[in-house]
Amino acid sequence: MGKGDRKTTRGKIWRNSYGNTRPKKNKSKNTGKKKKTA
Repeated sequence: MGKGDRKTTRGKIWRNSYGNTRPKKNKSKNTGKKKKTA
């Protein structure tokens, strides 16, 4: 458990990899309010 461990967040940061423990940040998730028109 540490830098060499692929399953931990520290290990993912050290390896510059992403996964379930360290998901990639979504840039366009909620960029502003949606207008509702009936």
